[in-house]
Amino acid sequence: MFRTLAGVCSLALLALFTASGANAAPVTEHGATIREGQIYLSPDTTSQKLSTFARGREVAVLERSGKYIHVLATVDVDPNLETTRDISGWMLSRNVVTQSTPDGDKLLFGEAVDSEAEASRRRGRKGAAGDARRLYYRVYDLFPQSPLAGEALYRAADIEWQVDKADTSSRPSSKAADPNLRAQIDDQYMKLVMKKFPHTKWSEMAAFHLIDNKICGEWDGLSKCPLKEAEIYEKYAEEYPNSPDTPEALYNAAYRYGALVDIYRTEAKGDKSADAGKRAIAIATRLLQVQSTDWSTRAQRLRYMVQNSIPVFGNNYE
Repeated sequence: MFRTLAGVCSLALLALFTASGANAAPVTEHGATIREGQIYLSPDTTSQKLSTFARGREVAVLERSGKYIHVLATVDVDPNLETTRDISGWMLSRNVVTQSTPDGDKLLFGEAVDSEAEASRRRGRKGAAGDARRLYYRVYDLFPQSPLAGEALYRAADIEWQVDKADTSSRPSSKAADPNLRAQIDDQYMKLVMKKFPHTKWSEMAAFHLIDNKICGEWDGLSKCPLKEAEIYEKYAEEYPNSPDTPEALYNAAYRYGALVDIYRTEAKGDKSADAGKRAIAIATRLLQVQSTDWSTRAQRLRYMVQNSIPVFGNNYE
Protein backbone atom coordinates (compact mmCIF):
# COMPACT_ATOMS: atom_id res chain seq x y z
CA MET A 1 0.00 0.00 0.00
CA PHE A 2 2.96 2.31 0.64
CA ARG A 3 4.73 3.06 -2.59
CA THR A 4 7.55 5.25 -3.78
CA LEU A 5 7.33 7.69 -6.66
CA ALA A 6 10.84 6.79 -7.84
CA GLY A 7 9.73 4.55 -10.69
CA VAL A 8 6.75 6.72 -11.65
CA CYS A 9 8.74 9.93 -11.51
CA SER A 10 11.51 8.68 -13.79
CA LEU A 11 9.07 8.13 -16.66
CA ALA A 12 6.69 11.00 -15.97
CA LEU A 13 9.46 13.54 -15.54
CA LEU A 14 11.25 12.34 -18.64
CA ALA A 15 8.10 13.10 -20.64
CA LEU A 16 7.68 16.41 -18.85
CA PHE A 17 11.25 17.50 -19.52
CA THR A 18 11.00 16.48 -23.15
CA ALA A 19 7.88 18.61 -23.55
CA SER A 20 9.30 21.55 -21.59
CA GLY A 21 12.67 21.70 -23.32
CA ALA A 22 16.16 22.30 -21.98
CA ASN A 23 15.05 24.97 -19.51
CA ALA A 24 13.13 22.49 -17.36
CA ALA A 25 14.46 22.48 -13.80
CA PRO A 26 15.85 19.15 -12.60
CA VAL A 27 14.29 17.37 -9.68
CA THR A 28 16.40 18.20 -6.64
CA GLU A 29 14.05 17.50 -3.75
CA HIS A 30 11.39 15.09 -2.63
CA GLY A 31 8.89 15.85 0.05
CA ALA A 32 5.52 15.05 1.54
CA THR A 33 2.34 17.01 2.12
CA ILE A 34 1.82 17.88 5.76
CA ARG A 35 -1.77 19.08 5.42
CA GLU A 36 -4.67 18.95 2.98
CA GLY A 37 -4.83 21.44 0.15
CA GLN A 38 -5.19 22.18 -3.54
CA ILE A 39 -3.01 21.77 -6.62
CA TYR A 40 -3.36 24.63 -9.10
CA LEU A 41 -2.68 25.00 -12.81
CA SER A 42 -0.35 27.95 -12.19
CA PRO A 43 1.31 29.60 -9.16
CA ASP A 44 -1.83 31.49 -8.21
CA THR A 45 -4.63 30.40 -5.88
CA THR A 46 -7.15 32.00 -8.22
CA SER A 47 -6.08 29.76 -11.10
CA GLN A 48 -7.80 26.51 -12.03
CA LYS A 49 -7.82 23.86 -9.32
CA LEU A 50 -6.47 20.60 -10.71
CA SER A 51 -6.92 18.34 -7.71
CA THR A 52 -6.85 18.08 -3.95
CA PHE A 53 -4.23 16.25 -1.92
CA ALA A 54 -4.26 14.58 1.48
CA ARG A 55 -1.65 14.43 4.24
CA GLY A 56 1.42 12.30 3.70
CA ARG A 57 1.31 12.21 -0.10
CA GLU A 58 4.67 12.18 -1.85
CA VAL A 59 5.78 15.05 -4.07
CA ALA A 60 8.77 15.71 -6.30
CA VAL A 61 9.73 19.39 -6.47
CA LEU A 62 10.28 20.64 -10.03
CA GLU A 63 10.73 24.38 -9.45
CA ARG A 64 9.89 27.21 -7.07
CA SER A 65 8.19 30.55 -7.57
CA GLY A 66 7.81 32.74 -4.50
CA LYS A 67 5.55 31.01 -2.02
CA TYR A 68 4.59 28.34 -4.57
CA ILE A 69 6.27 25.16 -5.73
CA HIS A 70 5.76 23.24 -8.95
CA VAL A 71 5.43 19.56 -8.12
CA LEU A 72 4.74 16.12 -9.43
CA ALA A 73 2.46 14.81 -6.71
CA THR A 74 0.48 11.73 -5.81
CA VAL A 75 -3.21 12.49 -5.26
CA ASP A 76 -6.21 10.36 -4.36
CA VAL A 77 -8.61 9.12 -7.01
CA ASP A 78 -10.84 7.12 -4.66
CA PRO A 79 -9.87 7.49 -0.97
CA ASN A 80 -12.05 4.53 0.01
CA LEU A 81 -10.25 2.21 -2.41
CA GLU A 82 -6.95 4.04 -1.85
CA THR A 83 -6.38 4.44 -5.57
CA THR A 84 -4.05 7.24 -6.63
CA ARG A 85 -2.63 8.99 -9.66
CA ASP A 86 0.27 11.36 -10.26
CA ILE A 87 -0.36 14.95 -11.35
CA SER A 88 1.82 17.96 -12.12
CA GLY A 89 0.81 21.38 -10.80
CA TRP A 90 1.49 24.15 -8.32
CA MET A 91 0.83 24.23 -4.58
CA LEU A 92 1.65 26.47 -1.65
CA SER A 93 5.11 25.55 -0.39
CA ARG A 94 3.95 25.77 3.23
CA ASN A 95 1.89 22.62 2.68
CA VAL A 96 4.98 20.54 1.91
CA VAL A 97 7.89 19.33 4.03
CA THR A 98 10.94 18.52 1.92
CA GLN A 99 14.27 16.92 2.68
CA SER A 100 15.75 20.41 3.11
CA THR A 101 13.10 21.62 5.57
CA PRO A 102 14.67 22.24 9.00
CA ASP A 103 13.49 19.53 11.42
CA GLY A 104 11.42 18.08 8.60
CA ASP A 105 11.50 14.62 10.17
CA LYS A 106 10.07 15.97 13.42
CA LEU A 107 7.38 17.94 11.61
CA LEU A 108 6.17 14.91 9.68
CA PHE A 109 6.37 12.68 12.74
CA GLY A 110 4.42 15.20 14.82
CA GLU A 111 1.70 15.43 12.18
CA ALA A 112 1.59 11.62 12.03
CA VAL A 113 1.14 11.37 15.80
CA ASP A 114 -1.63 13.96 15.66
CA SER A 115 -3.37 12.09 12.83
CA GLU A 116 -3.09 8.80 14.72
CA ALA A 117 -4.65 10.42 17.78
CA GLU A 118 -7.41 11.81 15.57
CA ALA A 119 -8.06 8.33 14.17
CA SER A 120 -8.53 6.95 17.69
CA ARG A 121 -11.12 9.57 18.57
CA ARG A 122 -14.79 8.80 18.24
CA ARG A 123 -16.01 10.69 15.16
CA GLY A 124 -12.44 11.63 14.38
CA ARG A 125 -11.35 12.92 11.00
CA LYS A 126 -12.20 10.53 8.19
CA GLY A 127 -9.11 8.92 6.73
CA ALA A 128 -6.91 9.95 9.67
CA ALA A 129 -5.46 6.45 10.08
CA GLY A 130 -4.36 6.42 6.46
CA ASP A 131 -2.89 9.90 6.87
CA ALA A 132 -0.89 8.74 9.89
CA ARG A 133 0.34 5.64 8.09
CA ARG A 134 1.58 7.65 5.10
CA LEU A 135 3.16 10.37 7.23
CA TYR A 136 5.07 7.88 9.37
CA TYR A 137 6.32 6.14 6.26
CA ARG A 138 7.48 9.43 4.76
CA VAL A 139 9.65 10.09 7.81
CA TYR A 140 11.52 6.86 7.09
CA ASP A 141 11.46 7.37 3.32
CA LEU A 142 12.64 11.00 3.25
CA PHE A 143 14.84 11.00 6.37
CA PRO A 144 16.30 7.47 6.65
CA GLN A 145 19.11 8.68 8.91
CA SER A 146 16.75 10.37 11.37
CA PRO A 147 16.65 9.03 14.94
CA LEU A 148 12.89 8.80 14.38
CA ALA A 149 13.14 6.67 11.22
CA GLY A 150 12.97 3.25 12.90
CA GLU A 151 10.00 4.13 15.09
CA ALA A 152 8.26 5.86 12.19
CA LEU A 153 8.58 2.84 9.90
CA TYR A 154 7.37 0.54 12.69
CA ARG A 155 4.36 2.75 13.40
CA ALA A 156 3.49 2.86 9.71
CA ALA A 157 3.77 -0.93 9.51
CA ASP A 158 1.72 -1.34 12.70
CA ILE A 159 -1.18 0.74 11.36
CA GLU A 160 -1.09 -1.21 8.11
CA TRP A 161 -0.98 -4.48 10.09
CA GLN A 162 -3.96 -3.59 12.27
CA VAL A 163 -6.08 -2.60 9.27
CA ASP A 164 -5.18 -5.76 7.36
CA LYS A 165 -5.67 -7.90 10.47
CA ALA A 166 -9.18 -6.55 10.98
CA ASP A 167 -9.95 -7.35 7.36
CA THR A 168 -8.64 -10.93 7.47
CA SER A 169 -10.37 -11.54 10.81
CA SER A 170 -13.72 -10.67 9.28
CA ARG A 171 -13.48 -13.48 6.73
CA PRO A 172 -15.00 -16.95 7.32
CA SER A 173 -11.55 -18.52 6.81
CA SER A 174 -10.30 -16.72 9.94
CA LYS A 175 -11.81 -19.49 12.07
CA ALA A 176 -9.75 -22.21 10.40
CA ALA A 177 -7.54 -24.10 12.81
CA ASP A 178 -4.77 -24.43 10.25
CA PRO A 179 -3.10 -21.00 9.72
CA ASN A 180 -2.29 -22.01 6.15
CA LEU A 181 -6.02 -22.12 5.37
CA ARG A 182 -6.52 -18.51 6.45
CA ALA A 183 -5.89 -15.31 4.53
CA GLN A 184 -2.51 -14.10 5.72
CA ILE A 185 -1.88 -10.60 7.02
CA ASP A 186 0.48 -8.77 4.66
CA ASP A 187 3.87 -8.92 6.40
CA GLN A 188 6.11 -7.07 3.93
CA TYR A 189 6.34 -3.86 5.96
CA MET A 190 7.02 -5.65 9.25
CA LYS A 191 9.79 -7.55 7.48
CA LEU A 192 11.09 -4.25 6.11
CA VAL A 193 11.36 -2.95 9.68
CA MET A 194 13.34 -6.04 10.66
CA LYS A 195 15.62 -5.68 7.64
CA LYS A 196 16.31 -1.95 7.94
CA PHE A 197 16.49 -1.69 11.73
CA PRO A 198 17.85 -5.03 13.03
CA HIS A 199 18.66 -5.49 16.72
CA THR A 200 16.35 -2.67 17.78
CA LYS A 201 13.15 -2.81 19.77
CA TRP A 202 11.30 -1.89 16.58
CA SER A 203 12.49 -5.03 14.79
CA GLU A 204 11.70 -7.13 17.88
CA MET A 205 8.19 -5.74 18.06
CA ALA A 206 7.76 -6.35 14.33
CA ALA A 207 8.77 -9.98 14.86
CA PHE A 208 6.06 -10.30 17.51
CA HIS A 209 3.41 -9.19 15.02
CA LEU A 210 4.46 -11.95 12.63
CA ILE A 211 3.21 -14.52 15.13
CA ASP A 212 -0.36 -13.55 14.21
CA ASN A 213 0.06 -15.42 10.92
CA LYS A 214 1.16 -18.58 12.72
CA ILE A 215 -1.56 -19.10 15.30
CA CYS A 216 -4.79 -21.04 14.84
CA GLY A 217 -8.15 -19.47 14.18
CA GLU A 218 -9.98 -21.68 16.69
CA TRP A 219 -8.68 -24.55 18.82
CA ASP A 220 -11.78 -26.73 18.48
CA GLY A 221 -11.11 -28.01 22.00
CA LEU A 222 -8.05 -29.96 20.85
CA SER A 223 -4.51 -29.82 22.21
CA LYS A 224 -2.63 -29.42 18.92
CA CYS A 225 -3.17 -25.69 18.47
CA PRO A 226 -2.54 -24.38 22.00
CA LEU A 227 0.58 -26.55 22.30
CA LYS A 228 1.99 -25.25 19.04
CA GLU A 229 1.18 -21.65 19.96
CA ALA A 230 2.70 -21.97 23.43
CA GLU A 231 5.93 -23.17 21.86
CA ILE A 232 5.92 -20.27 19.38
CA TYR A 233 5.48 -17.70 22.14
CA GLU A 234 8.15 -19.36 24.30
CA LYS A 235 10.57 -19.30 21.38
CA TYR A 236 9.91 -15.60 20.85
CA ALA A 237 10.66 -14.85 24.51
CA GLU A 238 13.92 -16.81 24.25
CA GLU A 239 15.03 -15.04 21.08
CA TYR A 240 14.01 -11.55 22.22
CA PRO A 241 14.36 -11.47 26.03
CA ASN A 242 14.45 -7.66 26.14
CA SER A 243 11.62 -6.96 23.73
CA PRO A 244 8.76 -4.78 24.99
CA ASP A 245 6.46 -7.60 23.83
CA THR A 246 8.21 -10.39 25.74
CA PRO A 247 5.95 -10.09 28.84
CA GLU A 248 2.90 -10.58 26.61
CA ALA A 249 4.57 -13.49 24.82
CA LEU A 250 5.31 -15.16 28.17
CA TYR A 251 1.75 -14.66 29.36
CA ASN A 252 0.37 -16.06 26.11
CA ALA A 253 2.55 -19.15 26.53
CA ALA A 254 1.56 -19.60 30.18
CA TYR A 255 -2.13 -19.21 29.35
CA ARG A 256 -1.96 -21.86 26.66
CA TYR A 257 -0.23 -24.33 28.95
CA GLY A 258 -2.89 -23.54 31.56
CA ALA A 259 -5.59 -24.25 28.99
CA LEU A 260 -3.88 -27.52 28.09
CA VAL A 261 -4.32 -28.76 31.67
CA ASP A 262 -8.04 -29.21 31.04
CA ILE A 263 -7.82 -30.02 27.33
CA TYR A 264 -5.45 -32.92 28.01
CA ARG A 265 -7.85 -34.23 30.64
CA THR A 266 -10.63 -34.40 28.06
CA GLU A 267 -8.21 -36.33 25.85
CA ALA A 268 -7.44 -38.74 28.72
CA LYS A 269 -3.80 -37.64 28.83
CA GLY A 270 -3.26 -37.25 32.56
CA ASP A 271 0.55 -37.13 32.44
CA LYS A 272 0.56 -34.39 29.81
CA SER A 273 -2.06 -32.49 31.80
CA ALA A 274 0.16 -32.47 34.89
CA ASP A 275 3.19 -31.43 32.85
CA ALA A 276 1.26 -28.59 31.21
CA GLY A 277 0.26 -27.34 34.66
CA LYS A 278 3.89 -27.29 35.80
CA ARG A 279 4.98 -25.38 32.72
CA ALA A 280 2.15 -22.87 33.10
CA ILE A 281 3.14 -22.22 36.72
CA ALA A 282 6.85 -21.97 35.87
CA ILE A 283 6.32 -19.43 33.10
CA ALA A 284 3.82 -17.42 35.16
CA THR A 285 6.30 -17.35 38.05
CA ARG A 286 9.02 -16.12 35.69
CA LEU A 287 6.70 -13.40 34.48
CA LEU A 288 6.18 -12.16 38.03
CA GLN A 289 9.78 -10.92 37.94
CA VAL A 290 9.09 -8.70 34.93
CA GLN A 291 8.36 -5.04 35.58
CA SER A 292 5.09 -5.02 33.68
CA THR A 293 2.13 -4.60 36.01
CA ASP A 294 -0.62 -5.75 33.66
CA TRP A 295 1.09 -8.95 32.51
CA SER A 296 2.62 -9.80 35.88
CA THR A 297 -0.67 -9.42 37.76
CA ARG A 298 -2.47 -11.46 35.11
CA ALA A 299 0.25 -14.08 35.44
CA GLN A 300 -0.29 -14.15 39.21
CA ARG A 301 -3.99 -14.75 38.66
CA LEU A 302 -3.27 -17.47 36.11
CA ARG A 303 -0.84 -19.22 38.45
CA TYR A 304 -3.44 -19.17 41.24
CA MET A 305 -6.04 -20.71 38.95
CA VAL A 306 -3.75 -23.53 37.82
CA GLN A 307 -2.51 -24.21 41.36
CA ASN A 308 -6.09 -24.48 42.59
CA SER A 309 -7.38 -26.57 39.68
CA ILE A 310 -9.61 -23.77 38.40
CA PRO A 311 -10.27 -24.32 34.68
CA VAL A 312 -8.50 -21.78 32.49
CA PHE A 313 -10.10 -22.72 29.19
CA GLY A 314 -13.79 -22.91 28.34
CA ASN A 315 -16.96 -21.86 30.13
CA ASN A 316 -16.74 -23.84 33.33
CA TYR A 317 -18.76 -22.63 36.30
CA GLU A 318 -19.30 -24.08 39.76
